[in-house]
Amino acid sequence: MKNYIGIDLGGTNVRVAKINEEGEILSDLIRPSYGMEGPEKIVGNIVDMLKQFDLSDCISIGIGIPGPVDTVKNCITMATNIPGMEFYPVADIIEKETGLKVYLDNDANVAGLAEAVLGAGKGKRTVYFFTHSTGIGGALIHNGKLISGRNGYAGEIANIIVKDNGKKINHLNPGAVENEASGTAICRIGKEIIGEEIKDARDVFALARNNDERALKIVDEMAYDIAKMMSVISHVCDPDCYVIGGGVSKASDLYFDKLGTYLNSLVHVGMRDVPILKAVLKEPGVVGAAMLARSHDND
Repeated sequence: MKNYIGIDLGGTNVRVAKINEEGEILSDLIRPSYGMEGPEKIVGNIVDMLKQFDLSDCISIGIGIPGPVDTVKNCITMATNIPGMEFYPVADIIEKETGLKVYLDNDANVAGLAEAVLGAGKGKRTVYFFTHSTGIGGALIHNGKLISGRNGYAGEIANIIVKDNGKKINHLNPGAVENEASGTAICRIGKEIIGEEIKDARDVFALARNNDERALKIVDEMAYDIAKMMSVISHVCDPDCYVIGGGVSKASDLYFDKLGTYLNSLVHVGMRDVPILKAVLKEPGVVGAAMLARSHDND
């Protein structure tokens, strides 16, 4: 059985694991990532972690990284949580130190790949995965491979416009789905409508479960905005299923059925009733990074 190394790099911690082709974690190591201490410290730490593993039976290494990645040039192009990593030769350094080929991609993309090949989307040809959390990120997986696009930005769905008269809040388009329907947006809207007692999106969901009319309306509008985003994806990709992960999806009982109803109303008749599934994997980040490496076996 083939083995791979998966690396899940975050701003706080980094996890390195030896994983077989079926997604089983054989051994792993977690350390602080030193995300604010510069690229030399970050990559040096990863190299030292890799030296703790027997790499002799490993095929290649996959790394999931927060922020956009140019998968053609194999480099990070923007790294908010790990400043200084932009265009730093992470892959080249690790390849030189280990003798193994290294592949990089966005952390949401590798999580989506794991769910597509091992999790909720297993057995489906075309899977669209998105994280519904503090922000919104997505990944398109076809025949077990990520579709990355010209520069690796495919799946950056946060900027899709779902409200024509939406607010201009940050660098995203006015009315972008992340600013209208993410966990952050739900909290902001909850404060505006309900009051300062709303500290988190979970507070809105708790009120909705208690049939608070204001909270129910916020959840309903959020579901419609997410479905509108999904309708755009459907008309481009026509996936076999959607898989949704992230913290907001823990409230799936409040809005997944609404997503299906609204999505059906926004797409062609022949595209209706696509399964909308909740992510199931416990370790999608590090396992997905290893599956990224596996997906390049025949390149």
